[in-house]
Amino acid sequence: MLRRDIFRAGLAGAAGLFGLRHASAALNEERLKVAYHLSDADKVNFVLGNIKNHYEGTGGNVDIVLVVHGPALAAFKAKNASGATSSRFAGLVQQGLVPQACGNTLRGMDIAVTDLIDGFQVAEKGGVVNLAELQRQGYVYLRP
Repeated sequence: MLRRDIFRAGLAGAAGLFGLRHASAALNEERLKVAYHLSDADKVNFVLGNIKNHYEGTGGNVDIVLVVHGPALAAFKAKNASGATSSRFAGLVQQGLVPQACGNTLRGMDIAVTDLIDGFQVAEKGGVVNLAELQRQGYVYLRP
């Protein structure tokens, strides 16, 4: 009889700890942090679509940084950007997207950040340096 009581008490204690651990994990669920890398001009709409899907798939529980450099940056020049790209981009910025333009590319292409669609920040040290720093901060790196 004593063994059975000890077994039941141990089982109840283990179940309680398991439930407590699950509840604690749910309360401490961290937001996912993702850094998208975009340098190919032909992938601009594809990447913006991926980011949209990422927000929808996580219910918005994600912090996304889009680092753009190289030829892809020209697609975000306000005077050259298509209406579809501009509106899709603006919607993503409203959802929390943090777009960053490579400072080296801006200088090399003689583009000012003010020439880009609204919302861009400048990655002064360069896009690839910024991506490495984001990874060190715990961001998941994606290059679609």
